Amino acid sequence: MSLDLVQTVAFAGAALFLGYGIKKRVPVLARYNIPAPVVGGLPIAALLAFFNRGTPPLLAFDTALQVPLQNAFFASVGFGASLRVLGRGGPLVLVMMILASVAAALQNVVGAGVAWAVGEHPLMGVLAGSVTLTGGPATGLAFAPLFESAGVGGAATLAVSAAMIGIVSGGLMGGPIATYLLGRHATLLPSRPAVTLEALAERQMDEPVAATPAGEDVEAYGLVKHLVVLLVAVGAGGWVSAGFTAIGWTLPAYIGAMIVAAVIRNLDDVAGVVGISQRTIDDLGTVALSIFLVMALMTLRLWQLAGAVIPLLVILTAQVALVAALCIWVVPRVMGRDYEAVVMSGGFCGFMLGTTANAVANMGALVERYGPAPKAYLVVPLVGAFGIDFVNALLITAALNIWA
Repeated sequence: MSLDLVQTVAFAGAALFLGYGIKKRVPVLARYNIPAPVVGGLPIAALLAFFNRGTPPLLAFDTALQVPLQNAFFASVGFGASLRVLGRGGPLVLVMMILASVAAALQNVVGAGVAWAVGEHPLMGVLAGSVTLTGGPATGLAFAPLFESAGVGGAATLAVSAAMIGIVSGGLMGGPIATYLLGRHATLLPSRPAVTLEALAERQMDEPVAATPAGEDVEAYGLVKHLVVLLVAVGAGGWVSAGFTAIGWTLPAYIGAMIVAAVIRNLDDVAGVVGISQRTIDDLGTVALSIFLVMALMTLRLWQLAGAVIPLLVILTAQVALVAALCIWVVPRVMGRDYEAVVMSGGFCGFMLGTTANAVANMGALVERYGPAPKAYLVVPLVGAFGIDFVNALLITAALNIWA
């Protein structure tokens, strides 16, 4: 049976809410920030891998919207690259950005080296490096076709597996590492009031918003406006990406959308013509990401993972050790040698192995126990949520051109 485009999206939506239902009934999945699209999509992939063994397959999907949804999510990330917002973090944002960039580059070097040592393609180590650890499952799935064509078999399945192990590791390790550091070094706990995530969001998103025309519903107009702006970024980004391809640069499809979105955002920060609300853009991006991930997971060829389990675990063990070493000996020293630097170290572990959600969860547990860390709550989300994604795309592209 074949599902058309609308039916495929509907099926993906049902799988997404299956994931939300499973997370609600299995609290450990929520505790370690496993994304609902993954929780819902992987069981579907396993079932389809079993039932789709015939020719033609029992169930076939129309995934024409998968790439546009992917590009829409990364465009929403690009809209977050406001120089005005980044400037609020001061020098610490720049320092953390440099540190994360160096760490991502090291992930690729270590991954490629370990992969070569165990007899695998070096790009398998890159895929289990900054692609999926710094980048997360969305970046892994976006780059998977390029890695597949470069010689890494089953790249999409490997990417999701590596990303899930990274998310769990980032959630498990960040708090204990920070607690260990606090036990070794006497630090002064700050006396300032804690900065909540809600307050931080308000602080980062107080952009001027353009007025709604008379007679229009405020919420509907705002939603349509931001949807159109997002589509413009994705559409124009397609031309930018095509231009990169024409000059021989190997880049994923979403890079053009990210660049265009960042340009639109910063022009609007100056002119205020559109009045972009990052919160609305993020909501649209989350919708696009959720459907994209489920659609990508539904078509995974899970059987391709069988022969690569041991090499993948060896590579990821080395990656976890690398990030742990950086969090213990480098991050606290570079970020200020104080309590906030230790909290940033816990957050750094979260987003360099998993996602920004891991980073925030790690910092939240520390703040609840030891006291507020307002600078950490500003710096880490700014770098982890979108800053490192731009640099990571360049690092992955460089690796592809070196080892392809």
